[in-house]
Amino acid sequence: MSSPDEEPTEKPTNDRQEAEREGQWMARNWLGIAAVSIFGLLLVAIALMQATGLVSIFAPVADTATQQWALFGVLVLVWLGLAGWSWRAITSSPK
Repeated sequence: MSSPDEEPTEKPTNDRQEAEREGQWMARNWLGIAAVSIFGLLLVAIALMQATGLVSIFAPVADTATQQWALFGVLVLVWLGLAGWSWRAITSSPK
């Protein structure tokens, strides 16, 4: 927590165009976080249904259970890449 004697961590926005740019930047990043979160939740649901044998999502393209889990692993790697890309966009915020 900052004390009242210290400088604020962010400078206030005085320019309308700068405020609009910051608002658009925040909206894009929050939409990216939402997309990654929804995709992650979908992967968890698919994994639980696959593990219990309720569904075989990848049965048309993979014959064995090992191949199906390998395809699921590829989806997880894609999700991790998307999450990393989204996180990097957030941490490299415009100053």
